[in-house]
Amino acid sequence: MQKYDLAIIGAGAGGLNAALSAAAVGKRVILIEKHNPGGECTWAGCIPSKALIQIAKDVKVAQRFGHVSVDSAAIMGKVRALIEQAHQAETVPLLESAGIEYLCGTAQFTGLHTLDVDGQTVHAEHIVIATGSSPIVPDICGLDTVSYLTNENVFQLESLPKSLIILGAGAIGVELSQAMQRLGVKVKLVDRAASVLPREEHEFAAAVQQLLTEEGVEVYTNCAVEHVQQHGSEVILTVTHGEQTDEIRGEALLLALGRKPNTATINLNVIGVDYDGKGIKVNEFCETTAQRTYAVGDVVGPYLFSHTAGYQARGLIRNLFGSGKKKPIDLGGVAWCTFTEPELAHCGLMEADARLMYGDNITVFVTQYSELDRAVVDQKTVGMAKVICDAKGEILGASILGERACELLGELQVMKQQRIPFQKLQEVIHPYPGYSEILLYMSLDAYGHYNNV
Repeated sequence: MQKYDLAIIGAGAGGLNAALSAAAVGKRVILIEKHNPGGECTWAGCIPSKALIQIAKDVKVAQRFGHVSVDSAAIMGKVRALIEQAHQAETVPLLESAGIEYLCGTAQFTGLHTLDVDGQTVHAEHIVIATGSSPIVPDICGLDTVSYLTNENVFQLESLPKSLIILGAGAIGVELSQAMQRLGVKVKLVDRAASVLPREEHEFAAAVQQLLTEEGVEVYTNCAVEHVQQHGSEVILTVTHGEQTDEIRGEALLLALGRKPNTATINLNVIGVDYDGKGIKVNEFCETTAQRTYAVGDVVGPYLFSHTAGYQARGLIRNLFGSGKKKPIDLGGVAWCTFTEPELAHCGLMEADARLMYGDNITVFVTQYSELDRAVVDQKTVGMAKVICDAKGEILGASILGERACELLGELQVMKQQRIPFQKLQEVIHPYPGYSEILLYMSLDAYGHYNNV
């Protein structure tokens, strides 16, 4: 029986970060994964989707200058090649060179500190569960008679369908609907919510929905799915909208309805880990209800992002093996980006939540991309930014819709987490002409406001 300082189940973002961090401080680490390392992000999430999105952007730009023939088989082959290229940064030999022992297999708890991995017993002083999540498959009448797609198999298509129904207008559904439409697929995007991206600021989500519609995506909101059936080469989705019933038809169906935690196969009950349909229950240190057993990433939530999984994992390892005082792993600084074109990035509170918490003691600053010289010359004027501040100017939340929004949000994130008042940005030189000037313009408004309060 092998004994380790740390055993990790799952080699996605959470597991990789935990393993690399622990190995870096000299701990004996075993990383257990039933597939190749990389997890959902590498093989069926962030990497393939962003590859497809970038190719679709290139096609759209090329179409401005003439007719472009789209070879979807070549495109899907390129996406898979890019997945393999990205995977080279996390291969088994590289992990082993970092001091991590990699074991391919399915892990199950047999007791506190012990795992069975396909007949091999592993003993570890500490065990981290980082088993991730899987796509939700809803209980829709007739769905079991239809060959549907999820993020787990859509990127394995040899070529793209002529038409596609995407069920779910969250980040995944919206990103893929725009990319697929640009690549010549006739897309119909369906959701029961009142708009796409229901967790974003209303006016920003509405702007994205308008952009999708202008590009040809048919958006169906406030729709409840009643039935799915296959009719010849078509998938037929029967939906209700109020008292009206409609049929939505497409060659293929993609489910993008969220994620569920992977908790079913690892024998959590054997060691008394508390969990439910939302995931494993942990405290502020990512500790489960079982001794020296921890959980990070999608299997815990509440945010299902690779970057939050990595953040939780690194914080956990610092607490376990660092020399300092144990610190809570605070996700209050969470940020995310939806990679449509333009991008939509967000951190902190939404305006409605900020008003509930702070009443009238907030100030909201808004600027349009059309005011930026760089956006004008780049012909990227669609977009806007919003920063929400408290009575002192400290940032409570922000949203940016526009070119390079994800990178621009990083500057606001630093200010927010370091509690630097927004008006202080006036003291920082920003290169001209650059997109970061949009933050400078808003901070000038903040400077005027807080110096006159």
